[in-house]
Amino acid sequence: MSQFERAIDLLNRRHIVYRQLPVDDSESQKFDWGWYYEDGTYACYDLFRSKAKITTYKSLKWHLLVLWYLNPQLNPDDFEAVAKIISNRQYGFTSFTLPEQILKHMVYEVSMLDLEEPPKNKLRIVIFKIGAGLTLPEKLSIVGQMIGRSKKISSDDIYACMIDLHDNDEKITIGRISVLLDVSSRTIHRHMCEELKREKELLNQQL
Repeated sequence: MSQFERAIDLLNRRHIVYRQLPVDDSESQKFDWGWYYEDGTYACYDLFRSKAKITTYKSLKWHLLVLWYLNPQLNPDDFEAVAKIISNRQYGFTSFTLPEQILKHMVYEVSMLDLEEPPKNKLRIVIFKIGAGLTLPEKLSIVGQMIGRSKKISSDDIYACMIDLHDNDEKITIGRISVLLDVSSRTIHRHMCEELKREKELLNQQL
């Protein structure tokens, strides 16, 4: 397995759920390509969709929390086994290998959290169906149209464009994001928090 591959089969063999569409939120409109949420939804979990790797302890803990939330059938031992896969660099999910003692502590902290409380998540306005058959320009055109309709542009919209550009092996720039979302560069700069700026640099380094 190369450094760019992800051993997703190790999760599939264990029947681990890592994607979930909104359960309680209703879409404003449904299309052949997916769903549009006028007010957005926080209830869409879609781990490992992009080629971007987990690069921080904070992000790793969030991924583990989502896996714990989406897989209530897991007992603590099974969950730790999954966490060892995710946190081991050789399996392609992270850019680092977490020391065993730190991982054990992280797994314990996550397993003590209330499963009734959904993990904090990014707001999604547009959700594409898996295998919708759309090209990157087509997806970004739809996102731009839907966001323009809702008259909202958030850091989550910018992040979605960043991931799509990265998946298409294109360098992420403010200019490209502004063109794709049909807004000014100033608008993008205004919504680019420090976390997004760091993520932009990390994603570009992986090209």
